[in-house]
Amino acid sequence: MEIILVRALQLIMALSLLVLIHEFGHFLFARIFKVRVEKFYLFFDWKFSLFKWKPKNSETEYGIGWVPLGGYCKIAGMIDESMDTEQMKKPAQDWEYRSKPAWQRLLIIVGGVMFNLITAIFIYSMVLFTWGESYTKLEDMKNGLAFNETAREIGFRNGDIIIKIDGEAGQRLYHDKVRSANIFREVCNAKEVTVLRDNKEIAIAIPDTLGLLNMNKGGIFMQERILPVIESVEINSAGAAAGIAKGDRIVAIDGVAVDSWSGFRATLADLKEKGKQNFGIEVLRDSAVQLSVTVDSTFILGVMPVMNDYPAGHNDYGFWASFPAGISFGIDVLRDYVNDFKYVFTSEGAKSVGMFASIGSLFPASWDWHEFWLMTAFLSIILAFMNILPIPALDGGHALFLVTEIITGKQPSDKFLERAQMIGMLIILGLFVLATYNDLMKFVF
Repeated sequence: MEIILVRALQLIMALSLLVLIHEFGHFLFARIFKVRVEKFYLFFDWKFSLFKWKPKNSETEYGIGWVPLGGYCKIAGMIDESMDTEQMKKPAQDWEYRSKPAWQRLLIIVGGVMFNLITAIFIYSMVLFTWGESYTKLEDMKNGLAFNETAREIGFRNGDIIIKIDGEAGQRLYHDKVRSANIFREVCNAKEVTVLRDNKEIAIAIPDTLGLLNMNKGGIFMQERILPVIESVEINSAGAAAGIAKGDRIVAIDGVAVDSWSGFRATLADLKEKGKQNFGIEVLRDSAVQLSVTVDSTFILGVMPVMNDYPAGHNDYGFWASFPAGISFGIDVLRDYVNDFKYVFTSEGAKSVGMFASIGSLFPASWDWHEFWLMTAFLSIILAFMNILPIPALDGGHALFLVTEIITGKQPSDKFLERAQMIGMLIILGLFVLATYNDLMKFVF
């Protein structure tokens, strides 16, 4: 329960901040062009609001709604999610959105996306300035990597050390959660990966059919290979009762050979699925020793491995140097997200679409400001990209109509915009239902 609360708090803080920044982008450009903003709300105030305040002599009502699905900036003379069609029947006023030139309306519309992108880059810059970046070179991981079945079918073997990807050496495994997946993309998009196996360089061809979704079927495609050598055993645990001791190297479980800690956990998971609570474990001391283990329904042995101690690289950034590095960071994340977005239109990708539970699971289980800000910047980029999609009711849909107007010189009718807004809202509602359903299937059932 504590983990859920910590993640929920981080999610609420991040989304509230990003929604306010997004809506402020619309608000700022509207005020620059002297367009009246009638409401500025965090969350939606359907039927009623939790809080509202209108400063003296101000045209804008500020408030907090009770429906936590974003926020909105109600701009006078614009067909938006409020569907205020009565206002549109009245003669246009100079201070209304519809009275302004198309280029000004376009800047008002894309202001939110612009501010989200700027926010992400600023956060990345400050994260690099404050904490720097840490990584491990793959070639320094002397125990190699552990691979799933998909990787082994391609030609990888547990213990392989990746030394080149498409002929380029020095690939890094970043220690932060946002960029730790970069190495998967590099392998997925490569033509050839060179590994060191038994002191020999071996080239492995990567098939074009390998995709980010396919590569992780049946477990993580590749992960740090931690040898199954025991560092500690909990007192009164199933492992201690079986006689497992510090320094033991686990060789096999229930007759299945084990050569990595991930293999150890995968084999235990298989036994748990079968409900087999009594099994043998072979360990290597001075010689092979057979032990008998009995576990409870949790299948926890209470043993921990000796963790790898690889040399870690670290880059520090001065204040001014952090900004170009932050821009590069943000561009890389945006590019990767855009490239990954194509998987949403596959059957497997549609299952990965999630709502609050999925997004919340991205945050660390314990409070970590470094990871919090990295995930907040990542969500800011997602919010910018999703909003600029050319779907009616989203900023991208409005922008598409405005660009068409600038090119053709013809403004769509209010009736057309009203219908497009309704269609867009139905599409968004459908995506919301799909995302909520996926969350329920993933985290509840």
